[in-house]
Amino acid sequence: MNIYKKWFWPLVMPSLLLFAMVILYPFIMGMVNSFLAWRGTYYFDPETGTRATNMANSFVGLDNYKEAFRDKRFVSSLVYTVKYTFIAVIMVNVAALALALMVTKITRSSGLYRTIFFLPNMLGGLALGFIWQFIFQIIFTDMLFSPDALHIPFFRYMTQDSTKALFALALLNTWQYAGYMMIIYVAGLNNISSDYYEAASIDGSSYWHSFFKITIPMLMPSFTIVFFMTLANSFKLLDQNVALTDGEFGTRMLAMQILRTIKDTSPPNYGKAQAQAVIFFVLVAVITLTQVAITKKKELEM
Repeated sequence: MNIYKKWFWPLVMPSLLLFAMVILYPFIMGMVNSFLAWRGTYYFDPETGTRATNMANSFVGLDNYKEAFRDKRFVSSLVYTVKYTFIAVIMVNVAALALALMVTKITRSSGLYRTIFFLPNMLGGLALGFIWQFIFQIIFTDMLFSPDALHIPFFRYMTQDSTKALFALALLNTWQYAGYMMIIYVAGLNNISSDYYEAASIDGSSYWHSFFKITIPMLMPSFTIVFFMTLANSFKLLDQNVALTDGEFGTRMLAMQILRTIKDTSPPNYGKAQAQAVIFFVLVAVITLTQVAITKKKELEM
């Protein structure tokens, strides 16, 4: 035991220092800069209209936050992100659970199927965006759903309409993350004893009755994890949004809005962008922690 105590801090300290330098310090400075007139390379003094001699002279209080909420592009991206998250969370979880149920029923080559379903998660967001841009523009629009084939207008030009793009992004996100979330559901399904199903079948329970009365309640710990991850990933979506639509046609999401704020303002208003990032952080934290608290409560009730 003394050996563990002796080597604990020497082994942990490098990780703590790295965390402090890469995560903690930038986070704290970001919070501070959200209350300042920060221009990226210098601090601006709003009273004199010149470069500030120190950080204290560039203090603007809540002005950056007020400007953020007055910005129609920020409010629009916030609403659009919430809509997308609602659709994506449902699609990813339904697809992941369906895949998990399927692979757990397969007796031969189940490992191969799990690997195949998991592979899209290994691709980067930008690569996925460009792949699906080709699918939506060429395969869907010009081939499958063209007037000469299965003419379904909704599936044509999906990246050039704000409503259609919601489902296009959700479809891309589902293809990428469903296999990863499937692994979590598979682990949960494997922890459910077959005795419950045998007892239910003896009592005459149907498949769907057992699914809703046994499978779903017993999977609540997995639901807690998957819901948390899908909510966080959906709100943080950036690369796919950039590659698939580049925020055109009213499809800019929160992460892209923060990134583009410094280009939309002249001179670049990094303070306002940082205020948006803080709002973004608080929003994601509140929603995800609330979701975890609710699903954890359901676990205890079950």
